[in-house]
Amino acid sequence: MDAVQKHHWYFVVLLFLPSLKVAVVQTEGSTVHLEEGMVLSCLCPWNGNLSMVSWTKDPNKSSVAVYHPEHGEHIPYPYTERVEFLKTTHMDGSISMRNVTHQDIGTYHCSVQTFPRGPWTRSIQVEDLDPPTLDGIRTDTELVAEPDSNLTISCNHEHNGTVYQVVLERIPPGPSGIIGVCKRVDGGGVLKEDYSERGQVSCEDSLDVNLHLTGVQAEDGGLYRCTFSTDAGVRTTTVLLTVPPPGGFSLSVYMMCVYVGAGTAFLILLIIIIVLAVNRRKKHRREEYRVKLHPSQRQKWRQWQRQ
Repeated sequence: MDAVQKHHWYFVVLLFLPSLKVAVVQTEGSTVHLEEGMVLSCLCPWNGNLSMVSWTKDPNKSSVAVYHPEHGEHIPYPYTERVEFLKTTHMDGSISMRNVTHQDIGTYHCSVQTFPRGPWTRSIQVEDLDPPTLDGIRTDTELVAEPDSNLTISCNHEHNGTVYQVVLERIPPGPSGIIGVCKRVDGGGVLKEDYSERGQVSCEDSLDVNLHLTGVQAEDGGLYRCTFSTDAGVRTTTVLLTVPPPGGFSLSVYMMCVYVGAGTAFLILLIIIIVLAVNRRKKHRREEYRVKLHPSQRQKWRQWQRQ
């Protein structure tokens, strides 16, 4: 009898299952400014059993972080060791993010899977508080490189504390993204992560970072920033690289024109000084000759001068 009742209940569930709809509740999106230790809030407003929390980022819905009550957390690269679940309550899927870069700007989606009410989602837009522009931006170093030349971009900082990690990145306007990461590991060693497609990243023991570019191209020009994570806080240095277009007024041509112009001006000035000196000397000799003449001959000399 019990078996018949169980099968009857199963049959009833299957009968009404197509008419059941799972409601996905989504809150209005919010905006968060890009800053160190920023928090992306995702607190489900109702009670229930938490099944899973997942974070993704546009435009490709790439995975940022996943949390499961039984299986734990999974945080893929490049968010490893940078993203942490807060878990202030059992329905809290909020995360915090450290060692942020401009590559972290974008739209994030949080999905909280609950039972019995189903999923709850939220979208968060991360924006730069002060988007950098080439006009008026404060740069620590300005470099000019000719096309096809070799150049080393160095990010050096006077460290007031212990440096744990350095992130070298390109920042907007123009292509943006992480170029390299240097971080200190247990034992005092330095671990280098090189993601550059246009050069080679090197890390020194002091965690100063160098980007070696071979055959500089126009697209290499732009803003580079190093973010130093230290026990005294986060510090940054910025390098502006300018690459004149091929066939344009390059730095060597400019310097050659400066040298040629300065040399020409000096030569003209020297000629003028010599001419003035010669004329003055001739005038002085004439005056001496006039003084030495007899008074009767001076009148003839003056008439000769006037002719």
